Amino acid sequence: MVRLRNYVGDVVLSIPALEALRDGGYELHLIGKPWAKDLLAAYDWTTYRLPSSFGERVLQYRRLRRELGRRDPHFDLRLNAVTFVTAFSSALDMRVAGLNAAGYATEARGMLLKKSAPYDATRHAIDLYWDVAKLLNGGAQIAPRCARLKVHERHEREKTERLAQADVRSPYVVLVPYPGGEIDGVSKKWSEFRSVVAPLLACNSTLVMAPSPSEIEFTKENYPEAISLPDLSLGAYAALLRDAALTIANDTGPGHMAASVGGALLSVLGPTKQSQWGARGPQVTILQGANAWPSTDEVINTMLRMLGAHDTPRSE
Repeated sequence: MVRLRNYVGDVVLSIPALEALRDGGYELHLIGKPWAKDLLAAYDWTTYRLPSSFGERVLQYRRLRRELGRRDPHFDLRLNAVTFVTAFSSALDMRVAGLNAAGYATEARGMLLKKSAPYDATRHAIDLYWDVAKLLNGGAQIAPRCARLKVHERHEREKTERLAQADVRSPYVVLVPYPGGEIDGVSKKWSEFRSVVAPLLACNSTLVMAPSPSEIEFTKENYPEAISLPDLSLGAYAALLRDAALTIANDTGPGHMAASVGGALLSVLGPTKQSQWGARGPQVTILQGANAWPSTDEVINTMLRMLGAHDTPRSE
């Protein structure tokens, strides 16, 4: 059993560790947020929705433990659970349910876990998730540099249909200006995101956005120039990002999705620790200024170069 983390980007970055467990012979049963099943639809992994209360989570773990124990007589005799979540509660849930869990040695969880790995915040998240997987399968010492997210064929069809319905033709640029939370009280949302719109329109780019239900009004009010594809499934969103001429994003889950499917990504970072949470992929460019945010000119010039729109620096 694997307790996934609570954010899209984290789940994407844990894919190499999940694949390592699979390659080590484990049948994976994932527990996570409601969207996790759709995001990981292309994988042969069973995914369950995480209950909200402690009691419900324990009951779910106990039910799965009984079910898997009937199929595997050695289930309770070895490490049989992983939590990628660092919070004390994630280890407590598993311990009370009688699981032999592996996870991080954070928040004094050593007494709750059968085996633990150190959590070194100077290392990239891909490597940290890999460390926990190694507790079970003793796999390769070095994790792959990038996560590779697979896209299910039904999501390919959904992406194609939605683009056709909206009359979007390639090439198109995807904008992801949505808030991604805070770090130490500083927002991860770049406040100058609107500045990229005019230069993109000037080079005849088609702007596409895929807002969640809570982001639809924000998109209408702030980006009326963009073609909106609301309520796109996460899997279809990944396909959209893969095929875009460019994705421009704050530090958010879709940025990591774009990187993991091999899409061209311009990641604009502020307070995010790039060494731990920077997007990784074959076509990723990360901009981060010395004082948190890069300059607007730097973002626009880099964006236009990535689109092949010009070869000389922009000036005011």
